[in-house]
Amino acid sequence: MPGVRGDPVRSIYIMGELTSTIRPATPQDAEKIAAIYNYYVEKTTVTFEEKAISVATMTERLAAASTTYPWLVAESTSEVLAYAYASPWSNRSGYKASAETTIYVAQNHTQKGIGIALYGSLMEHLRAQIFHCAIGVIAQPNPVSVSLHEKLGFRKIGVMPEIGKKFGNWISVGYWQLLL
Repeated sequence: MPGVRGDPVRSIYIMGELTSTIRPATPQDAEKIAAIYNYYVEKTTVTFEEKAISVATMTERLAAASTTYPWLVAESTSEVLAYAYASPWSNRSGYKASAETTIYVAQNHTQKGIGIALYGSLMEHLRAQIFHCAIGVIAQPNPVSVSLHEKLGFRKIGVMPEIGKKFGNWISVGYWQLLL
């Protein structure tokens, strides 16, 4: 399954206005992607990573996955507003048509329609690459992420209670699935 390198840029229009473009992420985006992600690492329980990651680590993650799985960014005037990507659900060969999907929107750009456009584009890329299943893994509670997934047709398939711990609290994780 090929990656999305060379795919065209897609424009996002909200209320008739061009707000941003969606394009494949590049190693040059790693610093901006890491900044978006590190907010969630340091301030929230939506990711179970507990220490901010370096730009080099984000560059390595992007390079390792983007040859097979899509990594996309939404940007406006050279500012990365959000990023979304797919990764292997499991390393077992029987799961190769299933992908875990993830999206992070810069804190000052949430709930503006950018996330749904970007995540929808990620699903289109997965369909084009002949993936069969997308799985969203959502720390609970997270009504914004649940709403995003459900607007795109994901359905809740289960919850693992208190599976992770962050900031001294046990966190449950829900699973949402979309058959592509």
